[in-house]
Amino acid sequence: MFQRDYFMRMIEEMTQVLAQVLGLRQERKIEEALLVIDELLDKHFRLSSNLIRSLSDDDLIKVMSTNGVVETDHLQAIAVLIKQEALLHGDIGREKECYDSYVRSLRLFVRLSLLNAEPTIVEPREQIAELLELLSPFELPIPTKRLLMEWYETEGKYDQTENVMHELLEANVLTAADAIGTYQRLLSQSDELLTAGGLPREEVEQALADIKGAMKE
Repeated sequence: MFQRDYFMRMIEEMTQVLAQVLGLRQERKIEEALLVIDELLDKHFRLSSNLIRSLSDDDLIKVMSTNGVVETDHLQAIAVLIKQEALLHGDIGREKECYDSYVRSLRLFVRLSLLNAEPTIVEPREQIAELLELLSPFELPIPTKRLLMEWYETEGKYDQTENVMHELLEANVLTAADAIGTYQRLLSQSDELLTAGGLPREEVEQALADIKGAMKE
C-alpha cells in the first residue's frame, strides 16, 4: 500500500511538473524549465540528476532494482524527463545536448520494452517510435543500433532487424557469424511471423546462403 501511494504521488507530481515545464517552454524560459526537471530528478530517485545522466543503462537499471526486481515505473519517469530535457535543449539550439538526451531517452524506453514494463506512465513502444522519428536525421551510436537490433527482433520487426544488422556489418562491428546466428534464429519462426515481420522465409534463406558463401570466398 505504501509503495502504491508513493507511486501515485510521484505520478501526480510528474503530471504537475510536466505541465509546469510546458508552460515555461511556451514562455521561452528554458533554463527555468531545465531546473524544474533537475529538482524532480534529485527529489525522487535516490540519486543526483547528474549521476542519473552519467550512469550507463545497465548501471541505472541495477540501481533502480530492489531484490532483483527493476523499478520500471521509476525508469519510465526518468526516460520521460530526459526526453523533455532534449526538447528544451533543442528549443535553444543546443544540438549536442538535445541529441544526447534523445538517445538516452530512446535507450531507456527500449530497455523498458525489452523488460515488458507496464505502461504506467507512458507507452514505451509509442515513445520509441516518436524518438526514432525525431532522431531520423542523425546517425545513431553503434551501441544504440545494437540495442535496437535486439529490440526489433524481439518485436517481430524482422525487416528492420536485417536493416540494422547490415549497417553494423558495414561498420565492421558485427561479425558474419553473428549475422548467421540472427538468420538462423529467424528461420525458427513460423512462415506467418516472418511474413508479418517483412522478411519472408525465402528471403531469409537466400540471405543466409549469401553470407555463408561470402565467408568461403
